[in-house]
Amino acid sequence: MGNCIICDKPVDGLVCEVHEEDVAFEFEGTSASQLSPGRFYRGTVDGYADFGVFVDVGDHVTGLLHRSELDQRLESLDWEPGDSVYVQVLDVRDNGNIDLGWSIRQDDRDFRGRLIETADDELRPEEFEEDTDESAADADDSPDQTESAASSTDSSSEVVANGSGSTATDSSETDSSAAETTDSPETTASPEATESASEVEHDASTTDTDQDSDFEFGTEPSLNRTTVGDIDSQVGSIVRLEGEITGIRQTSGPTVFELSDETATVECAAFEEAGVRAYPDVDLDDVVALEGEVERHHGDLQIETEALEILTDDERATVLERLEEAIEQEARPSVLELIDDHDAVSAVEDELFEAATQIRRAVMESRPIVVRHQATADGYIAGAAIERAVLPLIEDKHTRDDAVYHYFERRPLEGRVYDMDAATDDVTSMLEARDRHGEQLPLVILVDAGATAESANGYDLLSLYDTESIVIDDSRADEEITDAVSLAVAPSLTGADVSDLTSTALGANVAAAVNDDVRGDLEHLPAVSYWEDVPESYLELATDAGYDEETLAERREAVALEAFYQSYKDKRELVTDLLFDDDGDLAAHVSEQFRDKLETELEAASENCAVRGVGDVTVSILDTGSFTHRYNFPTTTLLLDALHRRERTRADPPFVTLGVGDDELHVRATETLDVRELASELAERVPDAGVSAVGGRDGHVEYLVGERDAVEEATVEILGETLA
Repeated sequence: MGNCIICDKPVDGLVCEVHEEDVAFEFEGTSASQLSPGRFYRGTVDGYADFGVFVDVGDHVTGLLHRSELDQRLESLDWEPGDSVYVQVLDVRDNGNIDLGWSIRQDDRDFRGRLIETADDELRPEEFEEDTDESAADADDSPDQTESAASSTDSSSEVVANGSGSTATDSSETDSSAAETTDSPETTASPEATESASEVEHDASTTDTDQDSDFEFGTEPSLNRTTVGDIDSQVGSIVRLEGEITGIRQTSGPTVFELSDETATVECAAFEEAGVRAYPDVDLDDVVALEGEVERHHGDLQIETEALEILTDDERATVLERLEEAIEQEARPSVLELIDDHDAVSAVEDELFEAATQIRRAVMESRPIVVRHQATADGYIAGAAIERAVLPLIEDKHTRDDAVYHYFERRPLEGRVYDMDAATDDVTSMLEARDRHGEQLPLVILVDAGATAESANGYDLLSLYDTESIVIDDSRADEEITDAVSLAVAPSLTGADVSDLTSTALGANVAAAVNDDVRGDLEHLPAVSYWEDVPESYLELATDAGYDEETLAERREAVALEAFYQSYKDKRELVTDLLFDDDGDLAAHVSEQFRDKLETELEAASENCAVRGVGDVTVSILDTGSFTHRYNFPTTTLLLDALHRRERTRADPPFVTLGVGDDELHVRATETLDVRELASELAERVPDAGVSAVGGRDGHVEYLVGERDAVEEATVEILGETLA
């Protein structure tokens, strides 16, 4: 028993539950399981990833502060590797991964107390220093004990003596202690130390060898090449790997090389000294031979590098040939079969399978995949289908548990166009990832967007960096796009009728070819993506999968609502729950909100529509600037779609719903309409309005605010003439 250092209440320890979050803890344990969720700890920034910041909470213990936990954008965070920061431990998972939370308090003075947390106890700083001094003294008095400490690690010990007999007394000295341990000749030359090290886990920043050790490449008498796919059974053993360097990142401790061979990818930690680049001559795409010890680091397989050699000439050619043969074999889809017989999909069957091959190849080459899609139900569902197929392949390829966040990302778009703003964002991100984290340039996939000429400039920017891009879109595409991208999967380019097609129908077929193991998870998705007139064959597939029309509608509506909120985020886990893992309660709950919000807006819109007859054409006009909540759900496009479906039943065709805003016009018609031709005609009739079409033939019209009335009147006239 003790007393709380803040309120003096008797407690089991040194702080009561009420004041636990008012104390800053220093962690001196040896395992993530010894951390106490809810407490705030001082840590050291280890490095950045696209999805957050890695923070060393203590020696051997690293957690992830996910970007969703930050109170600012990740890009604006001014932390540098090695900086001392404060974070809250939110959870320690069964696999040893640590979820960290943001702390607004980033100084000792912001806390009301400070304690040391060890594996077994809580200590005041002065008490911990006394224990450390005693341990150091004991080690100095006993040479045998010091020698033993250099060759083995007691997982329950509060203080770890290094090979030279010195002792780390504070977590802030971790890096220097690691460097001393690494430089110690005893830890590299002693067979006993090497044997003991194979029996325990080591942090990447305290590897037992360095490049200045006596280790010579290939000195193991019978060290034959093994593959990354086989190292799981060789933990504790020294292995030789040959492959390509597909990633490099510098941490506050070791340099971490990502090595890919014909079977999988593994991270290899190489230590020169804390924060200093090891093997500086090794670069991305180099072919290397690497020897090191297989270890588990926070549950992930990792190689502690003992020697690394760049291969050239015949040796390089042999490895590259082996890699290329394996990639070619693995990249080809195992099953070339469409989900269902759909004329528009069948028209691009070859392109679908080629897209699947390119996606699989990117996974095999350890290239990141970025999926861009509209922030609509169809866009989210189509993107989620590809995500569902790719993530298991990434898990199989990489030994890191977080690889699925590192190598696959969905980034929703606000509209149909992949413009310079979106392309600049992608190029900035990928160049930062390349230069800061040693990543390869990604494969960019546009889904339910990017098939019109307006996107060409965005693709041109990607191509300047030799970045491959694929378009998968159900809209009426432009021929110019075929030269701008690596591959276009757009049935309209073949002359196919796309009036009964969604991008999800295309995306689900690509996904099934990418990974046949998840085909059963995907078969209901096309039916989810249709707001009306679902093809009968897709309904049958959904029914066979256990989804009736009501559950399909609930999932579609739930995704549409969630697509609106935080529209720039992928919401990966939430969308997965709605589409794949929901027993119905979640989708039903969100769908109810969707219907309530949409119905309220529909009633207001219906009451304020102005109906005009122009020849045989009935035009229903809604002033979207005056009679919609522009920044609330539903979006203008979603509202107009629903309004058109409702209102057209009250009039004979041809029927048009026109949404006229301050500077943009949306049109829905029962007849086929080319928005680009409409914009061209408007430009002639209202030459001072600055009229342009955005999003191609299925897009909308933009104009100058001051010419709104003239544009509206001219639009009604043109529709009466062209649709009569």
